[in-house]
Amino acid sequence: MLDRVSKIYPNGTTAVADVSLEIAAGEFMVLVGPSGCGKSTLLRAIAGLEQVSAGRVFIEGKDVTDRAPRERDIAMVFQNYALYPHMTVGENLGFGLKLRKVSKAERARRVMEVATTLGLEDLVDRKPANLSGGQRQRVAMGRAMVREPKAFLMDEPLSNLDAKLRVSMRGELARLHERLGVTTIYVTHDQIEAMTLGQRVAVLRDGVLQQVDTPHALFWKPANLFVAAFIGSPSMNLLEADLADGVLRFAAEELPVPNAVGLGSRRVIFGVRPTDFALAAKADPRLPRMTVTAEVVEDLGSETHVIFPLDAPRVVAEAVRAAEQPIAGGETLFVDDRRALFTARIEAGGPIPPGATLELAVDTGRLHFFDPATGAVLGR
Repeated sequence: MLDRVSKIYPNGTTAVADVSLEIAAGEFMVLVGPSGCGKSTLLRAIAGLEQVSAGRVFIEGKDVTDRAPRERDIAMVFQNYALYPHMTVGENLGFGLKLRKVSKAERARRVMEVATTLGLEDLVDRKPANLSGGQRQRVAMGRAMVREPKAFLMDEPLSNLDAKLRVSMRGELARLHERLGVTTIYVTHDQIEAMTLGQRVAVLRDGVLQQVDTPHALFWKPANLFVAAFIGSPSMNLLEADLADGVLRFAAEELPVPNAVGLGSRRVIFGVRPTDFALAAKADPRLPRMTVTAEVVEDLGSETHVIFPLDAPRVVAEAVRAAEQPIAGGETLFVDDRRALFTARIEAGGPIPPGATLELAVDTGRLHFFDPATGAVLGR
């Protein structure tokens, strides 16, 4: 458990600000957020590699805030495999036990048990240079497992792997946690990784905890504009609009929103998930429609992403900018288009050529509303 933990560096930079977080025994908790949000610093504070500036750290109910890392009975897995190149897989797995003067027989038993669990039993005599990236990462995880710690702390362990291998290793990690049941705290900047692995996910921004909840709740009930913009792929479509008498007005559109009558008349930022659009011909006839022009069409086989512009400016709220992944070398890629671009994720069907005019139905019962000034959610 973290009780109001803060980390302020000597130059005055606040990396973590007043974070309280309770993690259940055996839980898989993911810390997620953009680069520089404080997630790795928080993990290092739990491990004892960073001294906290304020607050307390508890493991199994014991205050370990002032204890050295070796006294906390945790094991870390880093982005860098950090394997000893001159040692075999078996020697790498057992090296930590050897330092702790575990008997040779017990060491051999635990090494082979972990190697078998991770599918490395045929590789124990190989050296790291003769292993694939995925095998090296499994060795790094095995080195942590063989210690039988109270908790695993993982700092972006899959980020060095290619995309296909990352997907495979995510599945392996999930199955491994199901089998071992050891408390795991996992840091990533990849929100897809967070949503697929975490039993609960803690979203951070600028060192401040924004929301802690299940992946399902984060997706459908974001606590604020930042979480709404950060969670989801493709991300939530966001736009400023006028709401009055249960009608949402933006660009040339007017959408009836009966469940928003209680919000009164005001300026809002509204959000709609790409999954809440559908081709009008296949949708509930009671849903309101929008006529759009497909500017970009991404045919993914099982589904199609239609990207279309609206005659309205993009949302420039600070929370939305913070949630976006920056493009190296500048803010724009090709064309500096200030119009809002929406994405609709629709069922695969016939080909849709770029420039086609489409009629889309919108499930307005699932819209999200936020205060433009504060980013706070305004209702469900």
